[in-house]
Amino acid sequence: MSTSRRLALVTGASRGIGRAIAERLARDGMRVVCAARSEGAIAEVAASLAGDGHVAVKMDVGDADAMASALAEISERAGTVDVLIHNAGVAESKPYHRSDDEMWERMMTVNALGPMRLTRALLPAMADAGWGRVVVVASNAGLTGYAYSSAYCASKHAVIGYMRAVALEIARTSVTINAVCPGWVDTEMAAAAAQRIAGKTGKSVGDARQALENMSPQNRWVQPEEVADVVSMLCGDGARSIHGQAIAIDGGQVMQ
Repeated sequence: MSTSRRLALVTGASRGIGRAIAERLARDGMRVVCAARSEGAIAEVAASLAGDGHVAVKMDVGDADAMASALAEISERAGTVDVLIHNAGVAESKPYHRSDDEMWERMMTVNALGPMRLTRALLPAMADAGWGRVVVVASNAGLTGYAYSSAYCASKHAVIGYMRAVALEIARTSVTINAVCPGWVDTEMAAAAAQRIAGKTGKSVGDARQALENMSPQNRWVQPEEVADVVSMLCGDGARSIHGQAIAIDGGQVMQ
């Protein structure tokens, strides 16, 4: 099967890292299913991509019934998914003793349970077809701990652990599964985090941004396109032997 006819599903494709990945895979010649909760935003992204055959499908990865309906729509409109990019996610920050059950459930449902459900639904067909790629956009918070982010860190550790276990189960198929683990990426989500830090500490937004940048030895935020480049590499035929890995993209902040 030629690269140009492979079908990639990108969740959380309406902005930031997800949009950058959708744009990169389209330039690589793939057909892209842009999925997110905002119909208008993903329709705009799908229409803007290079090439043709792209579609926009509303999907809430935190809702099992909505996800099942979206997958049926994808099958009808676009065919069988060959590349699955788990990018949709949520982030909240609170001290551990103020992280209530509802917050933990949101983090775990979207960041861990959603990717598990999608992988379970789509990976077997990839194995049967003899080729497939699954990439989890996790976080370096899944490789280490961060204060005031216990629920978020737990959800990212969970999805990376799930990825590694699945990797062992499918190692003899022609499907690979990996995770990319960015640090602070220059997106709307990171900008909102800087605003929250400024509001809680009394720092200026500029100083809050600088504090986040300084967490990287490179003293810079990662650009969404840098994450997309690594995802693109993992989706290529040449990445057949990269399997079960959690790759940090954070300027050397977390080293394994």
